[in-house]
Amino acid sequence: MEKKIKHKYSEVIKSKHKLLDLNINEIFSYRDLILLFVKRDFITFYKQTILGPLWIIIQPLLTTITFTFIFGYIANISTQGTPHVLFYFSGILCWGFFSECVKKTSNTFINNSQIFGKVYFPRMAIPVSIVLFNALNFFIQFIFFILILLFYIHFKELDFQFNVYLLLVPLIILLIGMLGISLGIIVSSFTTKYRDLRFLVDFGLQLLMYATPIIYPISSVPDWFRNSVYLNPMSSIIELFRHA
Repeated sequence: MEKKIKHKYSEVIKSKHKLLDLNINEIFSYRDLILLFVKRDFITFYKQTILGPLWIIIQPLLTTITFTFIFGYIANISTQGTPHVLFYFSGILCWGFFSECVKKTSNTFINNSQIFGKVYFPRMAIPVSIVLFNALNFFIQFIFFILILLFYIHFKELDFQFNVYLLLVPLIILLIGMLGISLGIIVSSFTTKYRDLRFLVDFGLQLLMYATPIIYPISSVPDWFRNSVYLNPMSSIIELFRHA
């Protein structure tokens, strides 16, 4: 008769990480490295450019002027009494922050494959640095937006009233960053194998922009289609940002 031998193991190797374990403490311990990545991105992005960081303001400003001329004056799309420049600029601010986070985070593993193979650090450090870099750009653009708003208040006699929702602006910025990094990381897990997804992301974001109330208020959408527009999470965020 054959004997059944039971093997007894002295140590069992299991994963220490749970499904949704982000290990925030480890990411925070590498904060100096994250800030170094932010500095690197800022320098390399505007290196060898004539205007340098001024492009942070020029890009949304030119887009706002284009939207104002085409959709405001030619197409005559109503903005419900809000000045066209303020209406379009506020939407472009939020959408630019979100789209840049998604696009750059979705290429994390491809663009940084050499760094990942040489030294260990939390892989989330680079996506977090991308969001911080875009948040810095957003902050500069937001200051310029406030200056335009003050111009309309003092010289155009804009009826502006502070409300409690203004306190939610930091939370809105946090939500946009979290949404952008979440979608970007999901896409990045597929782009390592399917490289053509990068083109689909750029094209999809362009189409999604027109499904977001950037060039039109949500109140102008027909009732039968309004719920579909609200399925886009950026719709509520942009509307809340404008209301604040």
